Amino acid sequence: MSMGVQARVLIVARDDALAGPLSEGLDRLGWRTITARGPYAALAALGDLQIEAAVVDLRSMGEEGLTLPRRLKAACAPRRLPVIAIGEPDPSLQAHAFDLTLAPPLHPAQAVLRLESLVRNAVAEEEFELRLETFADRGRRLDMPDLDVSPFRVLAIGEPAPQFLALSNALARSGAEVVGAFTAYTAFDYLHERPFDAVVLWAGDTAAEALSIAAGMRRNTRLYHTPALLYMREESYATMSEAYHRGVSDVASPETPEVETAKRVIELARSFRRQSAIRRALEKARSSGVMDAATGLFTRDLFAAHLGRLAHASRLRNRPLSVCVLKVADRPEVIQARTGGWLDRAIPQIGSMIGRLVRVEDTAARLASEVFALALPATPLGSARAAGERIAAVIGCTAFDAGEGSNPFVVDFDIGVAQVDGAESAGRALEEAAARAQTLRAS
Repeated sequence: MSMGVQARVLIVARDDALAGPLSEGLDRLGWRTITARGPYAALAALGDLQIEAAVVDLRSMGEEGLTLPRRLKAACAPRRLPVIAIGEPDPSLQAHAFDLTLAPPLHPAQAVLRLESLVRNAVAEEEFELRLETFADRGRRLDMPDLDVSPFRVLAIGEPAPQFLALSNALARSGAEVVGAFTAYTAFDYLHERPFDAVVLWAGDTAAEALSIAAGMRRNTRLYHTPALLYMREESYATMSEAYHRGVSDVASPETPEVETAKRVIELARSFRRQSAIRRALEKARSSGVMDAATGLFTRDLFAAHLGRLAHASRLRNRPLSVCVLKVADRPEVIQARTGGWLDRAIPQIGSMIGRLVRVEDTAARLASEVFALALPATPLGSARAAGERIAAVIGCTAFDAGEGSNPFVVDFDIGVAQVDGAESAGRALEEAAARAQTLRAS
């Protein structure tokens, strides 16, 4: 690993049979890795590096690997560390504090999908803890995440081939509620009508339609996080690679016993349901009664208090924290809309859009009439600017009413970003981001 490059994933394995190809693949995909051959080396790496997740090869680590998750998590506290097991899915692994079990061989693109999801969930759980404290200071109590204990709901999509029916039956025997859809149209009708914890896609003779369904799910905001397993008749590395890059969460074949594949689907569903619970809890905070009434965002004072708490936590958890300021830019059509009062009428909609466009773990606030701010945990400077630009681009595609006889107007933003280095610099970073946005406006 070159100097200046930060490892993000710790792989714990006695040998490179599985860890070697996984490490090389993750490095190519931007998830830099470091490999430890045993528990002591793993704990030392956690103490020195900003590791975001760990992967334990149970085949090479044996019984010793089962004791690792709790030790690794404790070493990172208060930063939450997701730990993935590479091994055969087994419900008993949950008791050892593994967050997810993935069957070998583990394709790097598949691992990236799961890592992104688990790391985001870890950050969201940290954010929820902080919001509990911030809202408690304002005399408000947030509801704790409500974990759904009903049977897992699985949508099985594809022609009723014998192998696919056997998998559906194995899922039902595992306690899941399975709904069958024979076509893509029927499938999306079901997906829009009711929530599912996982989707199984039967590829049949060709994977094209199944992959198009997976890609369609990833383009849908509500379905983006729902895991999808591709059940293929024949596997090839190239097809698997394409599948993972199109948004498939896991790939299985009829050569794998149906019971084992069903365990993998249940594992994906369990992880998704846990993530959904924390996401819902964070979204409820937006209707807590202490937010900005017009936009549903944090007020200036509430944001300032929470940003200070975020900055302190980011130092303790050894995570980056960035802030982004979005100021409505002075363009001729905006100035005209402001004069006529139409910009004021559009601001609540603009603020509401910003609230929907940020991640649930991000904090969006309205600082002034036309000024918005974002606090982005676990986010370096470059990613914070990308987030601000993405939000500005989406809102920039929206036309707002300017009254009868006038053309609708669009809103552009001047964007300023800064990274927070510590609790004492939170306010200074926010001022710096605002100043940069102001500089853009002046230029």
